[in-house]
Amino acid sequence: MKNYEKLKTDWVADGVLRIVISEPRRLNAVDMTGHRELAEIWRDVDRDDEVRAVVIRGEGEAFSAGGDLSMIEEMMRDHGTRMRVFTEARDIVYNVLNCSKPVVSAIQGPAVGAGLAVALLADISIAGRTARIIDGHTRLGVAAGDHAAIIWPLLCGLAKAKYHLLLCEPVTGEQAEAMGLVSLCVDDDQVHDKAVEVATRLAGGSADAIRLTKYALNNWLRLAGPSFDASLAMEFLNFTGPDVVEGVRAVREKRPPNFG
Repeated sequence: MKNYEKLKTDWVADGVLRIVISEPRRLNAVDMTGHRELAEIWRDVDRDDEVRAVVIRGEGEAFSAGGDLSMIEEMMRDHGTRMRVFTEARDIVYNVLNCSKPVVSAIQGPAVGAGLAVALLADISIAGRTARIIDGHTRLGVAAGDHAAIIWPLLCGLAKAKYHLLLCEPVTGEQAEAMGLVSLCVDDDQVHDKAVEVATRLAGGSADAIRLTKYALNNWLRLAGPSFDASLAMEFLNFTGPDVVEGVRAVREKRPPNFG
């Protein structure tokens, strides 16, 4: 496994690779480098014969606070940056889906943006009771594109998906389990141990059987690929519009946005 700048990797059990989103001073917010690495690492995982299962978590007590505002502002200004991040956002989703190794996410604290995409697209998602899952796209003034259209309706139904995605209504770990958005909810102090336990069980199982079952089940998500592609295009179209300017300003000023 090659070295990454914003992702730490280590072995937590035989055949189990742990990936840690590491930007602890900013609740593991994802900047340009982190965004690119979240797209790339799944190809490396897929090619590494030593990896039989993966745990992904954030450093400290947060999963990820979402996209770094400076990255968003650069996307708003520059077409080349916008196209590059668009490609990476698409690759994050499809590379997780197409990675043959089973992925377990350990969700603690806030989980937003590109980090949330990986957390919910993991094959098994384990959340702490007080975790806060938030898709904040419409509050920022852009369409919910990162992963929402491909996974939320399938996991929790269209009515719940619309409620949480249109309003940016937070979901706790307990609520997420009750509505089917995550696989399992445990006490906050058990999240990481439980994720390692589940990944170790997966690593000890039949690799062929588990990987092919994952592939077959993920065809449900591949069927939603056109909806995801459209939502991502709409999100990035909004990055050229006026509302995202107010959305970013409101986040910086820690106030509700006023879209007029």
